[in-house]
Amino acid sequence: MAVNTLIFIYQVTLSPEALQAFVVTWGTVPVEILDGRDLYTLVTSMFVHGGWFHVGSNMLFLWVFGDNIEVLLGRVGYLLFYLLGGIVASGAQVLSNPASTVPSVGASGAVAAILGAYVLAFPQAHVRVLIFLGIFITTTRVTAILFVGVWALSQFLNGIAALGVQTAQTGGVAYWAHIGGFVFGVLVGLLFRGRAEHLGVERLP
Repeated sequence: MAVNTLIFIYQVTLSPEALQAFVVTWGTVPVEILDGRDLYTLVTSMFVHGGWFHVGSNMLFLWVFGDNIEVLLGRVGYLLFYLLGGIVASGAQVLSNPASTVPSVGASGAVAAILGAYVLAFPQAHVRVLIFLGIFITTTRVTAILFVGVWALSQFLNGIAALGVQTAQTGGVAYWAHIGGFVFGVLVGLLFRGRAEHLGVERLP
């Protein structure tokens, strides 16, 4: 979380030209990956973000869901899981749009892996969500399996829709990175589900 934030702060200090070069250098470009070039970007891309909302939303999800997965896997295991989740997510995005020359960046795929593991390990934990009623805002608590399930379904439907419109030049939300990371997380969650039952996690912020 701190690394993502520090790198984004550095990005903010760059000129538009330097920022574009930074993203191109460290982002994952599908055509280059499939050509066997710049494979390191499968890792570095997850620490680069495209804007305040991009980094803010990822760090919020990481803060809400990540700590319990860290307890479940241990500090080293959590780090490895996070990195592998991001790599799998980037690979899924590459395969979904192999002709793309647009760099893919962000921790969303790794965060999606955390969500996948969480929904299997702690399905009955509760998370507080905002409800917008016109000009009024209230909050309610829903189970993690409902919250993450709705999110996952939206990613899958949008991912299917995106397959028909992507070209070598188009960018946008990396839905298949989210899907790939989520599936990876679900598989890991299955492996550690028994251990999670002894942690007693019931509520989230």
